[in-house]
Amino acid sequence: MAVLGFTLATFLLVLYVSSVANYPNGKVGRSCHGMVPEHGHTAHSDPVHNISVSQMTFRRGDQIEVTLSGPPFRGFLLEARNAEDLSGPPIGSFTLIDSQVSQLLTCEDVQGYAVSHTSPSKKTKVKVYWNALSNAPNNVKFLVTVVEKYKTYWVKIPGPIISQPNALPFTTPEATITPLSTLPPVSHLSKSFSASDCGNKKFCIRSPLNCDPEKEHACFFLSFARDDQSVVVEMSGPSQGYLSFAFSHDRWMGDDDAYLCIREDQTVHIQPSHLTGRSHPVMDSRGALEDMAWRLADGVIQCSFRRNITLPGVKNRFDLNTSYYIFLADGAADNGRIYKHSRQPLITYEKHNVTGYPKNVGGSRSLFLLKTHGALMFVAWMTTVSIGVLIARFFKSVWSKAFLGQAAWFQVHRMLMLTTTALTCIAFVLPFIYRGGWSSYAGYHPYLGCIVMILAVLQPLLAAFRPPLHDPRRHIFNWTHWSMGTAARIIAGNNVLGMDLPGLDLPGPWKTYVMIGFVAWHVGTEILLEIYAYRLSRKVEILDDARIQILQSCTVAEAEGHAFKKVVFAVYICGNVTFLIIFLSAINRL
Repeated sequence: MAVLGFTLATFLLVLYVSSVANYPNGKVGRSCHGMVPEHGHTAHSDPVHNISVSQMTFRRGDQIEVTLSGPPFRGFLLEARNAEDLSGPPIGSFTLIDSQVSQLLTCEDVQGYAVSHTSPSKKTKVKVYWNALSNAPNNVKFLVTVVEKYKTYWVKIPGPIISQPNALPFTTPEATITPLSTLPPVSHLSKSFSASDCGNKKFCIRSPLNCDPEKEHACFFLSFARDDQSVVVEMSGPSQGYLSFAFSHDRWMGDDDAYLCIREDQTVHIQPSHLTGRSHPVMDSRGALEDMAWRLADGVIQCSFRRNITLPGVKNRFDLNTSYYIFLADGAADNGRIYKHSRQPLITYEKHNVTGYPKNVGGSRSLFLLKTHGALMFVAWMTTVSIGVLIARFFKSVWSKAFLGQAAWFQVHRMLMLTTTALTCIAFVLPFIYRGGWSSYAGYHPYLGCIVMILAVLQPLLAAFRPPLHDPRRHIFNWTHWSMGTAARIIAGNNVLGMDLPGLDLPGPWKTYVMIGFVAWHVGTEILLEIYAYRLSRKVEILDDARIQILQSCTVAEAEGHAFKKVVFAVYICGNVTFLIIFLSAINRL
């Protein structure tokens, strides 16, 4: 049972849910004021959707049916504004007609000020009621933002104006036509970036350390070259989606100045953004960037741009004459929509000033505390506990001689199990130190880890109160001790879950195959020893009935059995240590 459970535990996987760039559930309350989707693309100016109302006049307390219709669309945000002050807050409140396709939003701390979609399913018509409250102005205008797909949307499509009966006729002021702002020009890079000036003229971050993007496609490269009062940034790396980097005051995602190079078909969009917590980046204006250029070749994205060291008056852009931690990440993108990076970003070991003295620096995708946590858990649950179990199960007769007042096998077993408990306790606290508390982003791993920790502590406490060998309660202790130990080993299979967490970033998919190999090695050794013990017992049973011959045969058989077990044990130790070295080497390389 334990062998089966231990084997099955190896095949557990982490349920990973990607974060996307838009809000398919319609929770767009943060966009109530500007009504602009945070998609990082330019809105279309030729609306094809229409707002209609059931009546053109209203009195306070009236309920008016409002209909949004047009070609199939996925998302929308509908509001009513004072026709004489469209930049003001929403007016009135809405009531839903079909809660399956629309939902009320809270804007300006008021529930029902706006309406949005509930899902990204296609729709051609949405109906709601607008309620005229007692403070409604004389003239009300409806506005809607419609999203057809991620990069195709219209902002603040104007609807009809409805008025109170005694209101003066409303005339729209003559509009002043303002030309659309022109985005900074983007050019095409003619050749690959080079690392030749790193440490001399450029501040460079590279992974692997000292790689050259001109010669190695697998090189992740980020450089900063100061040019008077500006900085030229170059970024390169293998990706089919996007590359990004960010300046941060700490090693945590949030309140950071970020820049993305997003691949879309055969072009690359260079986009500044900012991060607010562990959420999708909010796209910002590209007006602060100059000399933007990009290149796509052999699955490698390369992009460059220039920005001033200081940008007074430009929101969310950090001054570059200060030291920051620097993040370098990559991930998937689809049709311009970016997804959460599937592995931990590369983070510099310390803060750096990229406009200071040119340097060559590296970073890690897994911090020291997490690597230590993984290493200790592997040692505890791959080595010490596995060897301790084998010794207690199969080697009592091999090492039965007394050592320090107890049988040698028992002393070794106890030492290994206490070592397992000590290593587990140390490893258990390290993630809490790293995160500064509980992590809600690690899936099932921390919950299973807590159970393993409890069982690892209870086992030696239970053993300290074990009854004497011939006590009637001894069999209860034996079964309880075995059951708790087996449960701990099975649940410790959540190491497989931990291996898939971005914070450890073990290379895959080989890590899963190696873990399966270790489990097969351990289970195979137990099965081999079980079979041999059974055959040995049968061999003794069928010997001649003469007492002296039985004793002599038992002695010979026992000696042969001890020798075989010692050979198997030595081979098992070599294999166990080999698997452990593979994992520890993988952790150490990060």
